[in-house]
Order: sequence, then C-alpha cells, then structure tokens
Amino acid sequence: MNVHAPLSVSIDDLRSRIGQEVGVSSWKVIDQDRIDRFATVTEDLQFIHVDPERALTETPFGGTIAHGFLTLSLLSAMGQEALPVIRNRTMGINYGLERVRFLAPVPAGAQVRGCFTLSEVSMRSATQAMLRYHVTVEIEGAEKPALAADWITLAVLG
Repeated sequence: MNVHAPLSVSIDDLRSRIGQEVGVSSWKVIDQDRIDRFATVTEDLQFIHVDPERALTETPFGGTIAHGFLTLSLLSAMGQEALPVIRNRTMGINYGLERVRFLAPVPAGAQVRGCFTLSEVSMRSATQAMLRYHVTVEIEGAEKPALAADWITLAVLG
C-alpha cells in the first residue's frame, strides 16, 4: 500500500494487476470549512452539515458530518495522486460510477483516503483503454469505510 504511484506503467502491466490494490491516496482532511464551502456551492445547507451546535444536540453523530457527495467528489484528486500513470496516456476521463454505496458518515475533522483495486482493463479501440476500479474511501480510525463504488475511467492513448 504505497501512497506514491509508479512513474509509468503499460496497459499490459496493468492487466497483470487485475484484482490487486494499485493505489492508496494520502489522507485528506474533511474539516468544517471544506464542508461549508461544499454546502455553499451545492446549496445543500442542511443543519447536519453546517450547524455544529444543532448537529451536536439533534443528531447521533456528535456534530456535523460531510455531505456524501463531498466525500465522493474527492475521488478524482485521490486517484490522480494514487493511481499508476499509464504510459502514452494523453488524457483521462472520468467515465462513470456504478454501485456507489455510502456506508458511514464522515464527521467534521475526520480524514479520509481512497483505496483503489483494479477490477478490469479493456481496450475500446487502439487508442482507448477502459479501466474499472473498486474504490473504498476509508475514514481514519473507523471500522467502516465512508463509501464503496465501482469507478470507471477512460484512458486516451497517444
């Protein structure tokens, strides 16, 4: 579980790693400021996210929690940091998510990180490789991850 991805791998190298964890990101802090900024942008201002005093007294979480989609939105940054660089890739496209499951709330002040297991590599054409990862976003010190998903990316090769 190395946070630093290899400099460069080929599609064939990746195919040999199907079923293996291929990257783990560093920890990302989900502090109240980040939660508030996300709430402002999305206009999702529910008290459970933006009112620490009320969340403390009216929820079982002991304070505010991150929006599930805030946690999910960090996948791109986590993947950029943790996933192997594909040799000859000119562009990567977030192609989609399947089976997203929110499993545990992320309390304000917690840290999360992405763990990426390569599930599939298929060539759509000579210049397009579709990669599927099973991703979990762990919460530091928690038994359950924040979420699990199947993440599909398209690597355009030049």
